[in-house]
Amino acid sequence: MTVNNDQRAQNSPVPEEPAKTLTLPDPPGWKTRWSFEELSVSYKIRNRVGGLLFNSFVTHIPIHWVRRNYLKFFGATIGEGTTFLRGLQVMDIDLLNIGSNCSIGFRVLFDARSGIAIGDNVVIASDTQFIAGGHDPNHKDFPPVFAPLQVGDYAWVATRATVLGGAHIGRGAVVGACACVTRPVNDLEMVAGVPAKVKSMRNPDALQYIPYYRPLFF
Repeated sequence: MTVNNDQRAQNSPVPEEPAKTLTLPDPPGWKTRWSFEELSVSYKIRNRVGGLLFNSFVTHIPIHWVRRNYLKFFGATIGEGTTFLRGLQVMDIDLLNIGSNCSIGFRVLFDARSGIAIGDNVVIASDTQFIAGGHDPNHKDFPPVFAPLQVGDYAWVATRATVLGGAHIGRGAVVGACACVTRPVNDLEMVAGVPAKVKSMRNPDALQYIPYYRPLFF
């Protein structure tokens, strides 16, 4: 018996699209900002000096605990087992919250002006940028726009990707190299391109590793 394509379509069950979820970290004590107006002069001076010294000098010191403790002294939260290589750049250090066992590559930029929260076991490759804000191009004063940014557990952001404010990355999601993420990425989605679009889904059973990486003098 010959079955045409229409009959096959009718007889074949239509697979249900998996429910989309966006699981994000919400660490206790994580601070966000929605305006610069309430900041005191003393806070602005401490924030500016702390960031300037780190981004110009401390980030290049080949001793990891020095860089780590400097960021924590100026208000960053960094979990146990998390490592970051030299050249990290941070704006608004006290609004940066990173979970445990994360691996962060060379020359990563965290523009945390509105707050950045990163979960556990996250891998962030070298030369990536996370920008928690922007500007309103249609306003005569070009005012700042505040948009906190969150990255879920086991996410992987590949080299030279850019993640913009409000474009949260879900648990186990993957961002391809050189992608520009302008919208939230749901759990387990694998995205790539400019702007980033979903290419496939990740196997949830793979999310069992601890991506610890701390080479000597890096």
